[in-house]
Amino acid sequence: MFSFSEVVAATDNFSSASKLGQGGFGPVYKGVLPDGEQVGVKRLARSSGQGLEEFVNEITLIAELQHSNLVRLLGCCIQGEEKILIYEFMANKSLDAFLFDSTRRRQLDWQTRVNIIEGIAQGLLYLHKHSRVRVIHRDLKASNILLDENMNPKISDFGMARIFGQNESMANTVRVVGTYGYMSPEYAMRGIFSEKSDVYSFGVLLLEIISGKKNTTFLSSNGLCLIELVSYNDKYKLSSQFLLD
Repeated sequence: MFSFSEVVAATDNFSSASKLGQGGFGPVYKGVLPDGEQVGVKRLARSSGQGLEEFVNEITLIAELQHSNLVRLLGCCIQGEEKILIYEFMANKSLDAFLFDSTRRRQLDWQTRVNIIEGIAQGLLYLHKHSRVRVIHRDLKASNILLDENMNPKISDFGMARIFGQNESMANTVRVVGTYGYMSPEYAMRGIFSEKSDVYSFGVLLLEIISGKKNTTFLSSNGLCLIELVSYNDKYKLSSQFLLD
């Protein structure tokens, strides 16, 4: 546990200079601990749609998980209305900051992209098959893939994740959470989710990585989004090679 005063000192009182970005959970800051270690500090915004339940869920889950392609939780801070998570520092922020920026995307050569894809796949395989608890992430997307100083990917943001029992293959919910554009159809429309839901999200992410195009904003000349265009081309035996970045 970290005290609130320790977090304030580490982030220079949550200064704008320390702010790295803004997620669904709230703002993310760079912090420096007294021993010089750099950390990522995620502060729950009071206006966030994600509340105490998601905050506790993330702490509980991450404590059970250890893999080189999952972001590592170092601790947390709970004081009054303040709810804060402290993570290992990821020097290159999130994948979307590179992928959907025409200038920074040039740093993503094909070998780097392949390494990122493989790393995400390894992290997902661990969650589904090899961890002590079987986890469905439910919000796999480019902004939840963090990159370290060597551009190694780490899956983050487990606030929406769900643990599956040993004999549980799927579940149903009336509260659909996640990000449209990455959700599998059966989850978005009927609330049914499973390992396959994460695999679908991974497929969308894979298309975005190789094309450099964002599924939710891309629109082809015939009015199709990225997934629809690839599906259309496959159905009519047309090439999608022109989508390669």
